[in-house]
Amino acid sequence: MRLLVGLLEPETAGSPTGKGPKWCRRSTYWLSQELARRGMRISPNSVGKMLVLADYSLRCCRKSISGTNHPERDRQFQHLQEMRRRFERLGLPIISVDTKNRELVGNFSNKGRTYRREPYETSAYDFRSDALGVAIPYGIFDVTQNTGTVVVGITHDTPQFAVDSIETWLVTSGFQTYGQFEELLILADAGGSNGARPRLWKYALHECISAPYGIRITICHYPSGASKWNPVEHRLFGPISNNWQGEPLRDYERILGFIGSTKTKKGLRVDSFLNQRTYPCGIKVSDDQMDAISLERAEVLPQWNYTIG
Repeated sequence: MRLLVGLLEPETAGSPTGKGPKWCRRSTYWLSQELARRGMRISPNSVGKMLVLADYSLRCCRKSISGTNHPERDRQFQHLQEMRRRFERLGLPIISVDTKNRELVGNFSNKGRTYRREPYETSAYDFRSDALGVAIPYGIFDVTQNTGTVVVGITHDTPQFAVDSIETWLVTSGFQTYGQFEELLILADAGGSNGARPRLWKYALHECISAPYGIRITICHYPSGASKWNPVEHRLFGPISNNWQGEPLRDYERILGFIGSTKTKKGLRVDSFLNQRTYPCGIKVSDDQMDAISLERAEVLPQWNYTIG
């Protein structure tokens, strides 16, 4: 055992106090060969048993360190909670929005496993040229109602696509649930098509939703590096990924079916729609266009909090 621990010491990770489990980046085969060179013949299986006795175990990487920690992070979270409480108290809608990972449409392998007598036979390579197209799911999660609307795009994830998706939620679910409301709170990430910087995101919200429907829209962005706290991520996208894990996403009808059939024990219901419109990238919004919309910056962290309409 001492000889084995001596080999492991430069290859070991774990608590520096020596308490708790440890792990090693070397294989049991490599350790078996090294021990044989030092006169101790032992099989890889026996090495594995000795590792367990020494509190070693198989480990994988765990994403737990945020690369950015904005100095105003806590202040923004406090403001987010205050805004949520205000809208909940008034019975006004609160939606959490984001774009899920782009998926290739075709007979490709999908992460996860599913109970079957035989495995699915899928393409050996995930080449874009072999795909029927791409699926870009944009999610709108109603925080208070625990319902989701997912609009699947087929071209690009642009601010105009994001706003059109929110309008789809508005006319198919929002008005049916809340009636003709006049205020809306949107929780969004700081980046992406619905980020804090794109002018087109703000301009399209005004032109497509705020002005035609008479709705005053308040937007609060999660700080950089804090997108995993956005409710849409774990309360909508997580269950969808679980529902279609291990299933090839062969066509758009199949994708919409998996999304629309997603449910949870807490009562989540999801509607799915296909948006076949083409969304070009690189559309510019001029200073005159921005000046024409009613945009009010909040006193608290105005780069992340503003109201349109």
